[in-house]
Amino acid sequence: MAEPGGGGAGPVPEHAGIVIIGSGFAGLGMAIRLKDAGYHDFVVLEKAGRLGGTWRDNSYPGCSCDVPSYLYSFSFALHPGWTQVFSPQREIWDYLEWCADRYGVRRHIRFGREVAELEYDDARRRWRVVLAGGQVVTANAVVAGFGALHVPSYPDIPGRERFTGPAFHSARWDHSQDLTGKRVAVIGTGASAIQFIPEIAARAGRLTVFQRTAPWVQPRPDRATSPRLRRLLRTVPLANRALRIAIYWGLELRGLGFTVHPRLMRRQAETALRYLERQVPDPRLRARLTPGYGIGCKRILLSSVYYPALQRDNVELVTDRVTEIRERSILDAGGREHEVDVIVYGTGFKVTESLAELRITGRGGRKIQDAWRDRVEAYLGTTVAGFPNLFFLSGPNTGLGHTSVVFMMEAQTHYILECLRLLSRTGARALDVRPGAQREFNRRLRRRLDRRVWSTGGCRSWYLDGKGGNPTIWPGTTAEFWARTRRVRRRAYELIR
Repeated sequence: MAEPGGGGAGPVPEHAGIVIIGSGFAGLGMAIRLKDAGYHDFVVLEKAGRLGGTWRDNSYPGCSCDVPSYLYSFSFALHPGWTQVFSPQREIWDYLEWCADRYGVRRHIRFGREVAELEYDDARRRWRVVLAGGQVVTANAVVAGFGALHVPSYPDIPGRERFTGPAFHSARWDHSQDLTGKRVAVIGTGASAIQFIPEIAARAGRLTVFQRTAPWVQPRPDRATSPRLRRLLRTVPLANRALRIAIYWGLELRGLGFTVHPRLMRRQAETALRYLERQVPDPRLRARLTPGYGIGCKRILLSSVYYPALQRDNVELVTDRVTEIRERSILDAGGREHEVDVIVYGTGFKVTESLAELRITGRGGRKIQDAWRDRVEAYLGTTVAGFPNLFFLSGPNTGLGHTSVVFMMEAQTHYILECLRLLSRTGARALDVRPGAQREFNRRLRRRLDRRVWSTGGCRSWYLDGKGGNPTIWPGTTAEFWARTRRVRRRAYELIR
């Protein structure tokens, strides 16, 4: 596959029919689908020097997908060459580069162009896209494909800036640092941490893992794909499609506890607890690793090497809260001071906060913060009342706890294309979801969320905002979301002529 990089060296046009922000799975998939539908007047603005989004930024040791790659990929670009069931980061990044070249969208991408602000021009029915350097691009429509997992979150710990040794977030991994023989502290035990902890435990002289909340962990059914299977998938495309469909429905059935009723999560909890008991014979350590909340309330993690890593002689699990960071040490709530050389933050991303920080101005000068003052919401996770022709990919309430978010992105790209076709058929300049339609959609959405595990499981997670609302997760099946995004309900929108 291609070496990441290349392309995108041309100037940014003063006007584009459609501006896409971001070149990860969301933005790239939108660009490919636009081109396939006959739209060529579009530009992809990417703040970094290479495409790839999450799979470019996260390069920490052990980084890989927690959804089988045969499903965590585009339905129109099935790839027969995955070397693992759960592919590593570089392989997924290479896949995105391959897609950009195969579908001819690289020439539409402009790298190193960070979008600073979006402003809707009521008189001209256009968006003004302001870049960080001050350049302005006008557009008939804007697709925000920057996703939710791109702004690292750091813990608010007193003295964090006082630490004099190397300290970095997992999404900004400092590969210049050799951790061999070092005293390393990891703060956080989320999805990224359980992947890199086993990797660095084998190299560090001493590894101290600070756990705030024990995660639910299930075994990771990963294995290498045999040359025979890859050959079959390459020569018989229907076999690749059949494998994808089988994985899709298997995960949908497994996720019924998320989408139907929390009681159906009981079997998953039993699986996780049996796995913990087999992996951790020490009852004291096992008790500290046993979650105290309902499974699925936070993200369920997959790993077959995390628990063994915590039982290495050079690894210590600390469950007392971190109270202070000093020049060369970390102090916990039990009064113990842990001397460390390097700190790695595995503390996730700003999800709801990053949405609230967007600089977007819609009709009549209305700020996105005003629209979302009470709660962050959208219509089908894609359009927001008062912001015509602005489409969010991976927008509010499109996240998942059980299967591939790429499936949701593809459903949204289809929906956006249907919106653009509606504009073409009617001759309207823009469409704006009606406030009543958005309110009713989200009223029903919240009613379902209130009965699901994210609200009843007894935990606080990044799925929730500061008011206890859940602007992150889709509470139904992905099949339902797919069905609801097949066509645009014209009466849900105001057409601006």
